[in-house]
Amino acid sequence: MKLYLAAAVLMLVLAVHTEAQDEPTLEQRFATFQTQVKAITDDLTEKTKDTFQKLDQSEFATKTKSWLNEQFEKVKQKLSESFN
Repeated sequence: MKLYLAAAVLMLVLAVHTEAQDEPTLEQRFATFQTQVKAITDDLTEKTKDTFQKLDQSEFATKTKSWLNEQFEKVKQKLSESFN
């Protein structure tokens, strides 16, 4: 009976020991967290970059830039006429 009890306790200790080794250390958790944050920020950077490129190339942006350039040229022309 003692042999069965000792074997059962030994198996329990081995099971607990292997489960404890499977848990990641604090250093491993931080490394995983750092990798996840880097992936998220890289993805966010790409999405933001794409959005700004699409916005810059949109019809609205193009027309607005043209209109602002025309207005600036008109103001510049009026100022040059008034100083001459």
